[in-house]
Amino acid sequence: MGNWESHLYEQPAQKLGEFIHNNLRPFEDCQKQIDQTVDTICAVLQKAEQSPLVTSVAKGGSYGRKTVLRGKSDGTLVIFFSGLEQFQDQKKSQHKLLSQIWAQLKQCEVTRQQLAAKMEIQTINDRLFILLSTKQQTITFEMLPAFNALGLSEKPSLCTYRELERSLNMRKASPGEFSVCFTELQEKFFSNHPSKLRDLILLVKYWCLQCQKEQTSLSLLPLYALELLTVYAWEQGCGAEDFDIAEGLRTVLGLIEKQEQLCVYWMVNYNFEYDAIRNILLGHLRSPRPIILDPTDPTHNVSRGNTCWQLLKKEAQIWLSSLRLNESPGPSWNVLPTSLYVTPSHLLDKFIKDFLQPDKTFLDQIKKAVDIICKFLKENCFRHSTTKIQKIVKGGSTAKGTALKSGSDANLVVFTDSLKSYTSQKSESWSIIKEIHKQLEACQQEKDFEVKFEISKGKAPWVLSFTLKSKVLNESVDFNILPAFNALGELKSSSTPSPRIYVDLINLNKSSDALGGEFSTCFTELQCNFVRSQPTKLKDLIRLVKHWYKWCESKLKQKGSLPPKYALELLTIYAWEQGSRAQDFDTAEGFRAVLELVTKYQQLCVFWKVNYDYEDVTVRNFLLTQIQRTRPVILDPADPTGDVGGGDRWCWHLLAKEATEWLSSVCFKDGLGYPTQVWNVPVSTVQTPGSCGTGMHSVVKEMSLFGSYRFLE
Repeated sequence: MGNWESHLYEQPAQKLGEFIHNNLRPFEDCQKQIDQTVDTICAVLQKAEQSPLVTSVAKGGSYGRKTVLRGKSDGTLVIFFSGLEQFQDQKKSQHKLLSQIWAQLKQCEVTRQQLAAKMEIQTINDRLFILLSTKQQTITFEMLPAFNALGLSEKPSLCTYRELERSLNMRKASPGEFSVCFTELQEKFFSNHPSKLRDLILLVKYWCLQCQKEQTSLSLLPLYALELLTVYAWEQGCGAEDFDIAEGLRTVLGLIEKQEQLCVYWMVNYNFEYDAIRNILLGHLRSPRPIILDPTDPTHNVSRGNTCWQLLKKEAQIWLSSLRLNESPGPSWNVLPTSLYVTPSHLLDKFIKDFLQPDKTFLDQIKKAVDIICKFLKENCFRHSTTKIQKIVKGGSTAKGTALKSGSDANLVVFTDSLKSYTSQKSESWSIIKEIHKQLEACQQEKDFEVKFEISKGKAPWVLSFTLKSKVLNESVDFNILPAFNALGELKSSSTPSPRIYVDLINLNKSSDALGGEFSTCFTELQCNFVRSQPTKLKDLIRLVKHWYKWCESKLKQKGSLPPKYALELLTIYAWEQGSRAQDFDTAEGFRAVLELVTKYQQLCVFWKVNYDYEDVTVRNFLLTQIQRTRPVILDPADPTGDVGGGDRWCWHLLAKEATEWLSSVCFKDGLGYPTQVWNVPVSTVQTPGSCGTGMHSVVKEMSLFGSYRFLE
């Protein structure tokens, strides 16, 4: 290759793409010569007069996956024979078939003279190789006779994998021994990803090869495992065709650092739906980490070799601490080393602690930064006018205590004395936003923060957002600044709002085009108090449900609009209040209860009497109207006009479909594979904290005592 090998660690982050192009990609003319030679060899092997038993030839290894490094690389040519009728035939006939292939290649002297690349045949320990060489490229291909497990199908059937498991057991073969039969699937898996991802794979592989020069035992690690890990990192954390190479590299190295937790798999060719495959996968999941399953062969954990992973972890830590690598403007992608779907029930609490709970130091830094910003805004906004900021209330996940480690949301609700009604909030907020934006930029310039403070650009003028990011960790919080009418006044934390507040809101809702929940920001304090007052473990369960929701959102974003996260938060609280009420409970049971409620969304009717109730006739009549709306009905406990269930407004059916599939996941099975217990949670219950739940018929009866029964007629 060249002297540039020793300079990899010195490459600036922004130059990595150029480094790959100049040093790692094969030269086009060399690759073309190799390709032409491979095509000629494949044609020779398939000529009927020479080998009537060869049905096709598949290209595998780095060559087939198009992840060939410049200089020396590997490949396989998998020859499918019609005489091999099952997996075990492959091993029994291997010596005979290799001899036949060798003879065919040796007899092609004339054809060999016409090859674009130089060909050399080698036999090593009963294995057959051909070396194809050009001036600047050498690829060593192993010739592998194989049973054509796919036949004429593009995807394997359940029967294929059943037969695979049976054959492994009969022959007492090593897991993955027959993965060569799925070479075409491997090639297809990689071809469905963008070319820039292959560049990132080249860089990761090259980095590993440099590590091997320092640690010879690293040669035990299959490069295929790192290729798959790189694909996983991109799929989970990016998914874009164009991305920052340094961010991707940092992500892969970060996953290598967490190799004790690595559990990577794909459901593109097999899944947990069928018992035969489920048992294979569960067996893997009970094994020590790291686990990286071949996406084409569920029996094959390609990440074998714990010693080499430990050594690779040390090398990853060295480069992650490299100043040159840290010059890139962005952080690494947010990718967990394992999936919630394959986390057994008894490990869910650990999953939450390890991957979902924000870093306490970062939360303290966020709190300090927000306090500085709020104080600055109060002191500097509207200095030359009569308008004054009465208070700034923190809302969203961070204020409720349910924030996730990365990408959480928060609100700063700014109450000014110029907004004297709900309608004025609607008409005058833009001018307040304009002033706050100006002062926020001044605050950004004048104050020092322990976190990165970035004001969002390019949004509508009536929307003001900023982000606080950790300077060290891959954690951030997105803030929205929202002007609001101070409907609650100086409400004490232990008191309930006057019914008059809700009467005014309900009358406005009836008489204008105001949407339900449009003024819920006015009640941010009540929303936060309601969630913040819940037990710590319940807030962790909310984190878990929100993580599941984000996974669904990522998968379903092109298919329809999902209900708001707040609806899932409230549903989680409802499930706990109705099904447990214990301070310490089984997380898997709680998670299962929430997903089962999601599957029954068409029956859901949930509200609380913590801030409003039936005593005022206007509120009572309005509530009775609300609970007769199309299901699901989930009323905001702070705002009776806010139905976050939304009836048919959102695509609950998409979420319900995912929940149904997840109910068969490993999350709801104990260490022995038995299902977890289920909370008994009614779906059509109006829940009243501090007392037993009141059934729908009881609520109607209770309301009828106040003369509101006519609304049911």
